[in-house]
Amino acid sequence: MVVQQQIASTTCPFCGVGCRLDLHINGNQISHATTPYDDIVSKGNLCVKGRFGWDFIYHPDRVLKPLIRKDVGAMPRARPPSDARPPSLPRKPARRDDWRAASWDEALDLVTTRFADIVARFGPDATAVFCCAKATNEDNFALQKLFRAVIGTNNIDHCTRLCHAGSVVALQMAIGSSAMSNSGSDIYDCDVAIITGSNTAESHPIIALQFKDAAMHHGTKLIVADPRRVEMVNFATLWLQQRPGTDVPLFSAMANVIIQERLCNDEFIRQRTENFETFAKAMEEFTPDVAERISGVPAEKIIEAARMYATAKNGAIYWALGIPEHTHGTENALALVHLALLTGHIGRKGTGLNPLRGQNNVQGASDAGAMPWDFPGYQKVDDPEVVAKFRAKWGNAPPPKRGLTTTEIAEAWGAGAVKAQYIMGENPLMSEPNLHHAHHAIENLEFLVCQDMFINETGRYADVILPSASFAEKEGTYTNTDRRVQRVRKAFESIGDVRADWEIISDVALRLEKKLGRERTAYWGYEHPSEIMAEMAELVPAYAGITYERLETERLQWPVSSLQSPGTPFLFAESFPRGRAKFFPLVYQPSVEEPDAEYPYALTTGRVLYHWHGGTLTRHSNLDFAAPEAFVEINPADAPRVPCENDSPVRVSSRRGSVVLRARVTEKAAPGVAFVPFHYAEAAANTLTIDAIDPQAKIPEYKICAVKIEPATLQDLEATMPLGMMER
Repeated sequence: MVVQQQIASTTCPFCGVGCRLDLHINGNQISHATTPYDDIVSKGNLCVKGRFGWDFIYHPDRVLKPLIRKDVGAMPRARPPSDARPPSLPRKPARRDDWRAASWDEALDLVTTRFADIVARFGPDATAVFCCAKATNEDNFALQKLFRAVIGTNNIDHCTRLCHAGSVVALQMAIGSSAMSNSGSDIYDCDVAIITGSNTAESHPIIALQFKDAAMHHGTKLIVADPRRVEMVNFATLWLQQRPGTDVPLFSAMANVIIQERLCNDEFIRQRTENFETFAKAMEEFTPDVAERISGVPAEKIIEAARMYATAKNGAIYWALGIPEHTHGTENALALVHLALLTGHIGRKGTGLNPLRGQNNVQGASDAGAMPWDFPGYQKVDDPEVVAKFRAKWGNAPPPKRGLTTTEIAEAWGAGAVKAQYIMGENPLMSEPNLHHAHHAIENLEFLVCQDMFINETGRYADVILPSASFAEKEGTYTNTDRRVQRVRKAFESIGDVRADWEIISDVALRLEKKLGRERTAYWGYEHPSEIMAEMAELVPAYAGITYERLETERLQWPVSSLQSPGTPFLFAESFPRGRAKFFPLVYQPSVEEPDAEYPYALTTGRVLYHWHGGTLTRHSNLDFAAPEAFVEINPADAPRVPCENDSPVRVSSRRGSVVLRARVTEKAAPGVAFVPFHYAEAAANTLTIDAIDPQAKIPEYKICAVKIEPATLQDLEATMPLGMMER
């Protein structure tokens, strides 16, 4: 008998590009994935993750039933009067046989009993939640609503704090909006594009294909600024190879040239900006010669780049995590904003300020309020009028004060201030900096819930694991990097006893409201995620005109102000949300930890094509066979100093820890700079990284710390065991 194959049209669950994914289904099995040639985002192309990386759905390690740790009861274990966790009761990572299967009723009753107890004893702010950039808009809206409307805390964050927080803060300061202003495909209307801090070909491959095509066939000139020789350098007119951590002097020197050579758009500056004179005075010290001494980029290249960008008809700037992931990440992003404001390269097609968002729905999770400083729609939690608005809709909301960020929440574990933690789909024990410290901190929690598809490195510490549905088993929406809201569609019935995240959250909310005795209750009777989107549209002006009905036929980019609005492909044509855009004087601050005699190399971290973030999904897929092992890139000039050869084992150490992996001797690495991808638990890059943070954005300095590299043995390499390896 021939089984009729069906096609489920959905959105790729990996990077922020947001390609349409057509899943070809036989029963509940995906046979393959394609994308149509007329798709506005993918244009008929899929990267290796979109085309082949979805098979994690069927991995035997997937959690298919709720799990409860065997030594966990309805009430906390006995503690001394100080409430400090006694040394005899540390929270240690568990193995699979340390949990037992449970019904949903038992698991959710335990979760809500323990959270209600902690709220009663210590108050709402003794709890915190990590939302998820891989989950849908509706999942994230529901989860932040649970913690705000039911529990009453703003201790809500997600991985945007660990990727683009510096960009978000800088853009909010300068123009009042933090999203990508244009679309990736605008590259075809662009004469000159600056690409910096972005390994676009491996992190956003489909956008990279368009960049390459524009450069090769449409006359677009690319200026690539990156310490590594990333693939986009091969298509660039100009490569600025700055030392890690020197972005402010590099881009401020370009601003200096634009001002000194009178290449500014004077009319734009006069009509649409403020504080230019003070800014221009501060830029006088950032001469190309000074920038060369600090950054290593020749002064003549800085001058050439400034002239190219300033004299273009349409100039655009694209950046990723290499810009914000510094202790001065906010200033790095402001330095880019200034270039656009000086030249007027914003507010038109083919121009703009474009932070390329990392995960599939990090933009949407932020829009949905998964942050400690903002309600949905970036409405400030410390504004009493905003609090009153949400309290009127939900019946309850936290007091008007900011909550803790991701990094602050992790610190609060160790300090005992946060006692109960809820985590949906995130893996802080791969994503936090200085992982040894994070492991010690999480041991101090009273209660930990992980809602996920797999038991990852963080899940091994969980008291309860709630199994969630994959992207192919639920309905919803994602918002991609260029603000495009797109449908996620259920391809087949869920495997095992898993549930959609929004369904789990709604059930938790109803049970918890009763246990907390809330007099007024928010609505939790959702029967379909379209109802959650309708509530989000009611509360978020930028989503006001977005409905599931419209998304069936339209690809809407917010803001969509009404049901009649066609959406907004590019922003700021006539004005900025804050009124006039603002220039900010900058000063150069070196990175917190730079190479020295003991630790002579600068470490930077990032992605590879075959994996995604902490690896929870891709390392449970066939993609792991293509890139199964961690490595460190070392320049050929540095290899004899180690000493090492290509593919030989080495130990990379910082002041915080060490990892053993294979050396990859390559010209991609700059002399004196080592690169380690952050996907591999057995050689976790964040064991090495420093937990210093940007004081404004609270983002860690992932992109530079000091390390030493020494020879290791094959026995050392074999002894490294993946932290997430589970006995089956």
